[in-house]
Formats: sequence, structure tokens, C-alpha cells
Amino acid sequence: MAFWLRFHCRSLGLISALLLSAVVLPAFADPAPFDLAGPQIEVRVQRAGKTLPIGQVPNLQAGDRLWLHPVLDKSQSVRYLMVTVFLRGSTNPPPDDWFTKTETWSKKVQQEGTYIVVPKDAQQALVFFAPVTGGDFSTLRSAVRGRPGAFVRASQDLNQASLDRARLDTYLNAVKLTDRKAPEQLKDVSSMLARSLTVKVDPDCFERAVELQGACLMRNQNNLVLDDGHGMTRVAALTSGPASDLAMQASYSPQASYGFYASYVGAVMDLARLLDNLHTAEYQYIPALTSMHMETVESLDSLNLKLNTPPSFHNPKSVLVVSLPAIGQEPPPPLRPVEPKKVYCLEASKLLLPVEGAPVIFATEYAHELKLSLKSTAGKNIELPVKADASLGGLVVDTTGLDPALLPSDSTGILRGMWGFSPYEGPSFHLQNAHPVSWEVASADRNALVIGREDSLHLTGDGAACVSSVAIEDAVGTVTADWKLTRPDAIEVKVPLQDAQPGKITLAITQSGLIKPEKITLSSFAQASHLTGFTIHSGDPAGVLEGARLDEVATLELSGVKFTPGKLQRAGDGDRLQMQLAAGASSSGLSPDTSVTASVVLKDGRTVDVPATVRIARPRVSLITKSVQLPPELATGAKIQLTSPDEVPPASRLVFSLKALRPATFSRGEQIEVGAEDGNFSVLLGLADGALVLQDSSTALATLDPSKAFGMAAFGKISFRPVDAAGGKGDWQPLASLVRLPQLETLRCPASREKLCTLGGENLFLVDSIAADAAFTSSVSVPDGFAGTTFEVPRPVAGQLYLKLRDNPSIVNIINMPPEIIPAPKGRAAAKEAAKQAAAASSAQPSAVAAPAAAVPSASGAASGATAPPAVTAPQAATAPQAATAPAGPKPQGVKQ
Repeated sequence: MAFWLRFHCRSLGLISALLLSAVVLPAFADPAPFDLAGPQIEVRVQRAGKTLPIGQVPNLQAGDRLWLHPVLDKSQSVRYLMVTVFLRGSTNPPPDDWFTKTETWSKKVQQEGTYIVVPKDAQQALVFFAPVTGGDFSTLRSAVRGRPGAFVRASQDLNQASLDRARLDTYLNAVKLTDRKAPEQLKDVSSMLARSLTVKVDPDCFERAVELQGACLMRNQNNLVLDDGHGMTRVAALTSGPASDLAMQASYSPQASYGFYASYVGAVMDLARLLDNLHTAEYQYIPALTSMHMETVESLDSLNLKLNTPPSFHNPKSVLVVSLPAIGQEPPPPLRPVEPKKVYCLEASKLLLPVEGAPVIFATEYAHELKLSLKSTAGKNIELPVKADASLGGLVVDTTGLDPALLPSDSTGILRGMWGFSPYEGPSFHLQNAHPVSWEVASADRNALVIGREDSLHLTGDGAACVSSVAIEDAVGTVTADWKLTRPDAIEVKVPLQDAQPGKITLAITQSGLIKPEKITLSSFAQASHLTGFTIHSGDPAGVLEGARLDEVATLELSGVKFTPGKLQRAGDGDRLQMQLAAGASSSGLSPDTSVTASVVLKDGRTVDVPATVRIARPRVSLITKSVQLPPELATGAKIQLTSPDEVPPASRLVFSLKALRPATFSRGEQIEVGAEDGNFSVLLGLADGALVLQDSSTALATLDPSKAFGMAAFGKISFRPVDAAGGKGDWQPLASLVRLPQLETLRCPASREKLCTLGGENLFLVDSIAADAAFTSSVSVPDGFAGTTFEVPRPVAGQLYLKLRDNPSIVNIINMPPEIIPAPKGRAAAKEAAKQAAAASSAQPSAVAAPAAAVPSASGAASGATAPPAVTAPQAATAPQAATAPAGPKPQGVKQ
């Protein structure tokens, strides 16, 4: 009869099954789960006078005395022969005396068990449970001696599979417990389990309803366990049959990493061919994984066998293959802290030390009697019990009864215990005791508390690890703040100020083990200025501070030089604030081409650092005097008399003199730039073109012809600045205003002094307003876009009217135009005119703002008539200016008081 070996291996290392089957299964079928209960065997190991249960022994050694006690149900009808065999490598068959036959049904064995000593040079140990049949023991012995390498491989794989199964059982038990008691914590717990046990968690499970997450996390159990990096490398999804071509073809499948594990498959095939040829006892071999209950130390000596194939008691009968721990020395797995630099508080309500890298420590009891070893201030050892908890992701330290007064404020704890029979020393941890702390706020956060938002405070202190809570107290009440440990000596506190008012707030920081919190009083502020940078040229009387909300700036200090706020300007999306030297201060001592930090004091008392740049000194000049040379038509008998030297018509010439300040003399290459500060137009005046003439080395006269330099259309304020030969430019300084003049031609007034006059001319849109007195108590304004050639104005006094030009309405100029008096109409003409005015007045009654026809100029600019003054006037935009009324009537619209 043919015998078949079916060997299943899980992805990245879980050996799921080792079995013979009379049926050839598909090469890529998932293995059956190990959910069938097999016999139980109790095992204890004695070494150097000390006895441990098998659950605490990761490795056997030569000379170990094993106590084996098979536990079979009293109703067991089939007798099992237990055969214990030791192996010494794949090329060295074991001697006959390394095989021990035990009749499990004998009364002595049932009551006392059997003792076996691990022989010298042994490397592996297997236990077979075989139904009693003819030639059973000799058949098994012959099979092992004939193919020792196959059984060595089986021992290694079964050991690793049992360890993987222990990790899986630990994971499943923790998920079931959490799902039953606190399903809302499944996501956090499963994350810790995945890290501790190196298992794969399906993140899609957490998208489901809470009550469905537990079942989802326990699906596909054979695929959960990953390679832990410590044991031997295993294969994935491999099934072997009696034919070598089928097994080798499977080894080159994607699940088997395309032949990466072909050598391992060869060993499996050796075992298959070996067992195929064992016909005498008519046995098939099925794997039995060992698991144990870790609830009590007493239960750790019981190996519960788990099967994934139902045993057969017909030919071929099933032999259960059990592997004991490997024989020899193996170092413990490399357990390491998750955060090696983190500091932990000894007085925390639950001291948890997160660790990773050694799933076997969480899944077995190989590491036992674990303690955290500390040194007291007197130099004595203090040991605290430790328990590994996979669901919490670390080691739980029992601090019950610990007197913190015996320990220094900072100490180091070392994990110590036993790894099997050998002393074990694990990683060390930085520990801290609660003690009074002087907390310090980070310099960048001293002014960070701004109302209307949530702010963050960073505090440093040597008691950060023991902080248990942070509260915020203000005038309204007390709230608990969110906080986190950012460094061993620092915490970050979230301060909610969305609905707060500026003022004092207090942070109360409580440490585990201390009743009284430490308190820090700080100030919260309104929204602060945003400071971008400060720039100044060495020697300048002022610099420029850029940013936002610069109206909050009180003073600025740079390298001991103080500045005070000057003119504030809006520039794009920010502000530009001129910072002037304080009285008696000088910037000439500031080193150019350097980047330093300036200190800005805000009006609410905060101090803010801002980057500052000192640039090289630039040229400076001062204005001595200036004069405007008008053309003849404007100089003599002009109808418009300009009253200020700051007004410069484009047709005139502006001559101004300058004094050199820095450097103290003018160079041949120096020029004076004149133009609009916004850059719309400018011109350079230099010695080469004759526009700049030196009186002496430090004094120069500049001549500007606006019409030639800028054109007749230029208007507005103009400034000047020096430009040195290297292109360095000084500050802009105000020079004058370019004003365009209207052409005034006629001024006609009716004989009646109560009536308005009519002013005629060209370019009247250049007029801003006209009044009869310099104070502009009664004035008429010209609307924007006025295109007419006449409009009504107040009656002149002594032949003069007062004029504000649109290009510079801040200056009052004089109009010298004696009026032409128009005689009053007589007879029928007078009556007709009176009726016409009455009709116009009647039509104006429904609207208080309607103007009589006599007050509105025609499209050509000629007046419709000149009769009685209107009651209330309202100029039509772009058609008629606002007109003043007679003193006796009500105040018309547009009249300035």
C-alpha cells in the first residue's frame, strides 16, 4: 500500500501541517486547522537539581532528566505505544539505545510516568504515539535510522510551528476577550497585539460595525502569523504528494517564493519517500502541535496535542509525531524597548514598558520570574515583579509597596529573570520619580498665547515623565488641557483660547505621586503683529519694519540702537512701518552687510524677536531751496494765481538746490532722480546733460522741465533721491506737485447780486472746486468727468474767486477775473423770463433735489438763462457742477460750510 506524506507550510514561516494522506490534495489548498484534540503528555525537565515544567524550557541540554507522563482517557480503547527518540543530525543515525519504548497502558506508567536522560551529542528529540500493531517499535526505529535527516527536518519544523501556533493562540484569545468585554477597544488592542506578537491585522476590519470587528480579526487564522525574524526561515502554502515532480512544481509557485525554499522541499520529499517505503507496520504520520495552558505554573508541564487530520485506526494506521524543544544552546530573542530614549515614571498608576522584537516572550513562559531591577540611593537592589502583556504591548511592572523615597529622582531599571534554566538580562529603561519641578516655558512660546485660537506651549522640566494631568485656570474657571510628552524633559500643552479674553492664565501641572501641582502664571494677548523683518542702511535716520498689524509696535531695538514708529504704509498684503531713530541715537555704528536680530516691544508689553538686515550706507542729500519759473503766459496777468511753490505746472521749470550729506561731496557720476514714488514716471538729472550744475563740491542746482521730462499729462506729487555712481539709491524726499491748469476765458454775472455767475473755458474738469472766499464757506464742486465749457460759480468779491485744483486740492489758489455784468431784461422780455422761471419752479416742486432750468448748463456749456437763484440745486453728474445758493435761501447740496 502506498503511503503519502502531506506537508503544509504557511506564508513567511508558519508550518501548518505535516501528514500522510491516502488522498492527493490540490497543491495550493489551504491546510486544515489544528482544531482536533489529541492526547496529552506531561513533561518536566530536571537540570542541576532544579525542575521546571516543559512550558518554561526553550531548549534541552545533554544530561537533562526528562519526566514524561502520557495522559490518556480511561475509556481509551486503542492502546498507544509511546516511542521517544533522540537525533544527532541528518547524516548521523541515532544508536538503538536512543530509542525508548513506553507502554502507555501499563499501570506503572499511568501512575508514575517514565524518566529518560538526554544523551550526549543529541540535537533533537521526537515522541511518537503509534497504535499497537505487529512490529511497531522496530518499524519506527528502522524508519528513523534509515532517514534521520527527514526526521531532523520534521523536528525543527514542528517546533517552529508550535511556537507560531502559540503566538496565534495568544492573539486569538486576546481578541476574543476584548471583543466580549470592551469591543470599542479592539482597534487599539489589535494594534498592540500585532506589534507584540508579529501578526498581521486586516485594517479593513475596523471599517465594519463594532460588533463585527472581532470576528473579522479572527478570519484566515493560518495567514495571521508572520516571520518573527528570530527562528528558522519557513515556507508558505506548500503541499507535497508522493510524486517528486508535483512537490518541486509547488516549490516554484508564487506562494513558495519561486523556488527560494526548494532545498526545504527536498527534505520534505526525502521524508515522503522514506515513509512511502515503510510497509511493515503500515503506518502514516500526522503532525501534532503542542500547546499549553499558561494560566498557572502547574499547568505548564502539560503538552496538549492539536491535530489537523483525524487519526486512522485502519491500515494505514496514524502515528502522531510530537517534537520536544531542540537540544543545545540558543540565545534568547532580542527584546528591545519601543522607544529607547523615553523616560518612564515609577509612580505612574500603571507602569507599562513598551517592548518589541520577541513575540515568544509574550506567547510562552520561556522567560519567567521577570523583575525590574533598580538601585536604591543606599546602593541596595530593589526588584519589582514584571509580567509581559501582549494586548498592552509591553511589560507591566507591579509597583505595589514601592517606597519612592528610597530611590533617586532619576534611575535605570534593568529587566532580569530566567530564560529556561539560565539567568536572563534584558533591556534597560530610564526611570524617574515624581518631585517638585521648576518648569520653564520655551522662549518662542512666551508670547504665544493669543486669544481666539488654540495655542501650544512647550515646557521643559526634569519631571516631565511623571506628569499626569495639566489644568488651565483663568477668570472664568478651570479646564483640563490636552498635553503630550515630547522629550524626556519636555511636554507640549494645548491651551484652548477660542472664547477667552486677554489676561492672566495659570497652568497647574500635576505629577503622579504628588498631591500639590506646580503652577505657572502666563499672560494671554490679543492677536499679535506679524513681523517679517527690519531693514536699515548704515547711517540712515530710519529703517523699515515689514509685517502685519504693525500699529501694535511700540519700540524697536537693534544692537543697542533704539527706534520709534513713524509713518505706516500699506504695501500689497502687508504693512511697512518706518522706524525712526530715537532722540540722540545714531545708526552709523551699525555694521553693514550683516544679519542680526532686532527686539520689538509691542504696546501690550510683549517682546518679539525679528530678523534684521543692516545694509551698506547709501547717498543722502538735503533740499536747500526751490523756485518755480513760470512761462510768460502764466507769470504776468495770469487769470490763475498759484499761491504755493509746491505747485508746478508742466509748462514751467523747477529749479532746486541740494546739499551733499553722505558723502559730503558730489561725485561726477552722481545723479538726482526725480519722479513719482510709485514709479509711474521718473527722470535722472546729471552733470553730463547739464540738468545738474555744481556750485561747489557740496552744493548743486538741479533744473527740471516737467513737460520735456514727463509730458504735459503728468500730474501728482513728485519726489527726488540721490543715485550714486554705483547705482546706490537714497531715500525719496518730497519735492513738489505737478498741477495741470484749466483755461479760463469768461466770467459773466447778472446784474442782480443774488444770482450766480457763469464761468467759461476749456479743461474745466481740472477744477476741483471754486468759492467766493478763501475759507471755502460757500463753494461749488465740479463733478468727476465734467465735459462742459461753462458752469455756474459764486459771485466774485473784488474781482477774485478762490480755486482748488483737482491735481492738488489741498492748496487754495486765486482766480483774478473781473466779471462781465449782464444787464437785466426789460418789458415783455422780463415778463416772459419771469413766467419761464415760475414754470420751472413749479416743475421742481415734486422733487426737493431738482434744479431749475436756469441753473443747468446746456450741452454746449451755454446757460439757459440767468434769473432768480434756485431753492435747492443738485448737479447732474458729468453735465453740471454743484451751484451755490444765495445767502437768504436754504443750503444747497454740494456747498461746503
